Amino acid sequence: MATDPQKRTLHWDCKFNVPRAMAAIEVQRDRMRQRYEAAVTALCAMEQGVRQVLNEQGVPGPSYVWYLDFGRQLFKLSWSQGMAGTSLAQAAQVLSAKWQARGLRPEVLEVICKQVFSIGATP
Repeated sequence: MATDPQKRTLHWDCKFNVPRAMAAIEVQRDRMRQRYEAAVTALCAMEQGVRQVLNEQGVPGPSYVWYLDFGRQLFKLSWSQGMAGTSLAQAAQVLSAKWQARGLRPEVLEVICKQVFSIGATP
């Protein structure tokens, strides 16, 4: 049996009440801001670490973007998804294989894993 369109619209309107949504967000805003600030601080520190490795390894400047993408993908797994230990090491191996297939140097990826993320050797 079909639901009345007016009834559906009324339910949607009640569900997406803007003042109610804003009040809910306002309660959590400080905590949300602190978490965002911590994540951005950690992300910037990771990117700086990757850049340092790239400088030490003599990687040409135009290639930085790809290595930084590799680092950001590992960062997302470790920070956002809370992956650590063996799981993170296995994910790093998969990502390393993916980026090697795209032309990145395996020895540079390994140094990034070790120095920036404290992950053991990746084949």
